[in-house]
Amino acid sequence: MSDQFNTATRIVRRDAGRPVDRLSADICVVGAGISGVTAALEAAKLGRKVVLVDSQPALGGQAVNSIIATFCGLFSNGTHGYQFTHGIADDLLGYLERQDQGIFYRHGPNTTVVYYDEVALGRWVEESILAAGITVVLGAMLNGTEVEGGRVTRGHFLTRYGALDVDATGWVDASGDAALVWQSGFDCREPDQNGVYGTQMVVMENINEAAQPTRDLIGARMKEVGDQYGLRRREGLGFTIPGRGIAAMNMTHVETPLEPVAASAAALDGKDQAMRAVDFLRKEFPDCFGEARIRSFGLPGIRQTRWIKGRHHLTVEEIRESRKFDDAIGRTAWPIELHDHDDGHHWIVFDKDHVHYVPLGSLVPEACHNVIAAGRCIDADSAALSSVRVMGPCIAMGMAAAHALDLAGTGSTHQIDMDEMRARVSDNVERQHYRWDEKELASVATNS
Repeated sequence: MSDQFNTATRIVRRDAGRPVDRLSADICVVGAGISGVTAALEAAKLGRKVVLVDSQPALGGQAVNSIIATFCGLFSNGTHGYQFTHGIADDLLGYLERQDQGIFYRHGPNTTVVYYDEVALGRWVEESILAAGITVVLGAMLNGTEVEGGRVTRGHFLTRYGALDVDATGWVDASGDAALVWQSGFDCREPDQNGVYGTQMVVMENINEAAQPTRDLIGARMKEVGDQYGLRRREGLGFTIPGRGIAAMNMTHVETPLEPVAASAAALDGKDQAMRAVDFLRKEFPDCFGEARIRSFGLPGIRQTRWIKGRHHLTVEEIRESRKFDDAIGRTAWPIELHDHDDGHHWIVFDKDHVHYVPLGSLVPEACHNVIAAGRCIDADSAALSSVRVMGPCIAMGMAAAHALDLAGTGSTHQIDMDEMRARVSDNVERQHYRWDEKELASVATNS
């Protein structure tokens, strides 16, 4: 019987002199979350050779693997606002709309939020990256860079399969923690006092949607009996795609330190807090959650940790006054959503006509010539960043990063053709397109 199998083996030993594997690219994107995936796809559309690297063993970043469950900041305020970000965002929304229960638009009262199925989103990311011919390296930690004359020339990565070097003309830091800029020795920012809390998401299935309590009711009960359950955060909400009996619960606050042992401890604490929240829901709202079970935990969700020192420091005053920058590359109207205290967060909404903008200068590291940041590590104060780090503007940032590097070529990101840049990103700064048909908009106007 053993003759049917190939049971031969060979003895191997690590060769200390083995050469490091190497890749080269026009653009290397560090981080495969929504901003990094967008940057990679847009750069590929521009004909650039792209390498996309992420420390996780799967694409999609927090949008997929932390199960954030919502696209925020993608539409203007009001129940049926116009769409702020296009291009890759149109591709993504169109794909999800074609999937069975892959997407749900929650209208109002202040804005339109997109609820999505994380499995469907993950497939869009994977299929899009494969179709674009982008070289992907997963499970790769950045372990240093080489810098010459203010330019990052090489990144050193470590994987479980060995070391890998990437040489690139341009780089996108979509790591979330400014890992590329930090490792390259350029200035970064961190909170001076209180940090910003993250969230451990948990997905519950078999809920009774008909008995689902309101956000206010959940929050009020958490404040009343939270001590009995050991709850840290005293507010909570769930994102439910109607008809599926599944809710992604956002009910925890978890510290997100930039130190390995403390970060690992915080991840375990997050799971404990999530379990306490589930226990609370089952006992306090049995009609809705009594028969529910946990489908999955997301990876720890991180809002803000470390970010670049850019050419422009976006401030909350500029957000409030709707300052439109000459180098604007994206826009949003998402509220100030600052999670800087343990039991709650600041939530400051804007009026229906409000729009605020993201300048290219906040994406460009001050002393570097070939790196563009995208996502939650751009330069802003904590309150301003809390309003522009959400999915909608992050997609716009990723697209802008690809175009800025394309225009810079072998030159400096500080000296690109800004007239051409403005033309390329104009849809994400100027266009007012309503995704809803005229009949639906007329109905909203009649009933408002």
